[in-house]
Amino acid sequence: MKTDDKLSIRVMRKIAFVSIVFVCILAIGVMAAKSDVNSVKIVFADDCETTVMTSKVLVSEILEENHIMLKSDEQVYPDMNTNIDFTKTITISKMTQEKKVIAEEVESISTEEILGNYVTITEKIITEQIEIPYETITKDVSSSGTDTTNKVLQQGENGLKEVKYKVKFQDDVEKERETISETIIKEPVDKIIQISTKIVARSSGSRYSSSTVAASAQGKTPKVVTLNTSAYCAASCGGNTRTSSGATASSWYTVAAGRGYPAGTVIYIPYFANKPNGGWFVVQDTGGAITNHHLDVWMDSMAECLSFGRRNLECHIYM
Repeated sequence: MKTDDKLSIRVMRKIAFVSIVFVCILAIGVMAAKSDVNSVKIVFADDCETTVMTSKVLVSEILEENHIMLKSDEQVYPDMNTNIDFTKTITISKMTQEKKVIAEEVESISTEEILGNYVTITEKIITEQIEIPYETITKDVSSSGTDTTNKVLQQGENGLKEVKYKVKFQDDVEKERETISETIIKEPVDKIIQISTKIVARSSGSRYSSSTVAASAQGKTPKVVTLNTSAYCAASCGGNTRTSSGATASSWYTVAAGRGYPAGTVIYIPYFANKPNGGWFVVQDTGGAITNHHLDVWMDSMAECLSFGRRNLECHIYM
């Protein structure tokens, strides 16, 4: 009886083991049945096509699995690194001419050109000293219609400024420059030129030399003013020819002026340029009625004085 029980137990164990194995195999089969196996259509550039069964979804893997390689002038859709879409179709086609050109251009870029785009840009602060040019100023104190001469009253001198730049370099080649600041170190000095009436010495019939008077004014800068000018003579002075300076008055030489013009002051009057003295006079006299805005010219006779009368004349004062 015990022997029969043992046999029954063994049989039951074998049946259970077989059942378990069967269930496992069945589960594996079901899982395999449930795994995705796609039917993928591949269309070639010559319009031929084929259908393959695959569990792959990446385009490159499907083509590799079926030993399909693209030619240099072919392209694939979807892209190699893309999963197949819902159409389950891979299309291989010829490249257009435009895409070929782009591909050739990309291939023709040299390694040096590619590396050149990654060259380090450096920035430097550079300081430079730059000269500031001086300006030339011209002062015209001449009389209109007369010969003139130029004289440099002040020599010009360039100034100096310090300029800071931010400069960008690529491979030690300057690519860009930006001014940061400017500082004046030295201001420029203007050059000043004076245009004055040319001194022309004429011979004089008087005992005083007009050439000597003109020469004494050489190199001096005149003060140009307009003075109310009249004339006087010995007759208007009661026959007295002695001036306040002690000198004897002389026609076409002596003038009386205000106290602002001391004795010995040279005065050039363009109005008298054609007279024996060439227009050059010397202050030798003063008078109670003579102010700094008035001038009296000594003449030989009362007739000359009356003929001249009173006039506003341009006068060049050399002191």
